[in-house]
Amino acid sequence: MASSKKKLQGLVAATITPMTEHGEINFSVIGQYVDYLVEEQGVKNVFVNGTTGEGLSLSVSERRRVAEEWVTKGRNKLDQVVIHVGALSLKESQELAQHAAEIGADGIAVIAPFFLKPWNKDVLINFLKEVAAAAPALPFYYYHIPAVTGIKIRAEEVLDGIQEKIPTFQGLKFSDTDLLDFGQCVDQNRQRQFAFLFGVDEQLLSALVMGATGAVGSVCCFLFSTYNYLGKKTNQMLEAFEKKDFSSALNHQSHSNHPTQQYCFVFRDLSTLWSN
Repeated sequence: MASSKKKLQGLVAATITPMTEHGEINFSVIGQYVDYLVEEQGVKNVFVNGTTGEGLSLSVSERRRVAEEWVTKGRNKLDQVVIHVGALSLKESQELAQHAAEIGADGIAVIAPFFLKPWNKDVLINFLKEVAAAAPALPFYYYHIPAVTGIKIRAEEVLDGIQEKIPTFQGLKFSDTDLLDFGQCVDQNRQRQFAFLFGVDEQLLSALVMGATGAVGSVCCFLFSTYNYLGKKTNQMLEAFEKKDFSSALNHQSHSNHPTQQYCFVFRDLSTLWSN
């Protein structure tokens, strides 16, 4: 069974993989990146090697080293480090899952394989089950992003009975604009205490109304509304929503969806880490 660590909730930054000008991973800045998220943005959970981090464009060895660096540098600073271990190869995904467990990650997530696509729910769940079994002590999250995978199996259908087949299943990263599907995921699983993490930044307030328990933030349509460098602003929205100050929450969402020059400066500040 998965560990009894508290449920993943609140903001989770989908991390960028820093690169040098020669296309090599700049591991040296990840410690500064951790400090920036915690101290400047108030974000203490990360989602590593996902879409924003271009995990599927990295080699297995690169993904392992990136995961190790985040776990090491985040120790005693970050609350949870979740590693995305999805791959087109089942064996590679299992290797990455086992590695995440060995280095002390707090959870793993898996995207559906999207070249030879699973053609129904059972085939998809069988793939996820085999990966989860490689790290039986880690919480497991399904990463639903049909716009990228091209797999149109609804998340609500995947979640139906999933914990009986994957005992370590803890929640869903839902990166889609279909709020009906997301709402049904929440409504049909309220008693299971799953983490419902929304992944479309510009619709987060709507997802909170539908029952989202947190958000994995990456890049919105404007390339600026992301919890890597707007975590502080988004936390203010979450606080307003919790207080039922919906007018303020809406104001924060609107500002996040319409970046100003000051957001460009925030993005510039983050990018300077790469050159240090």
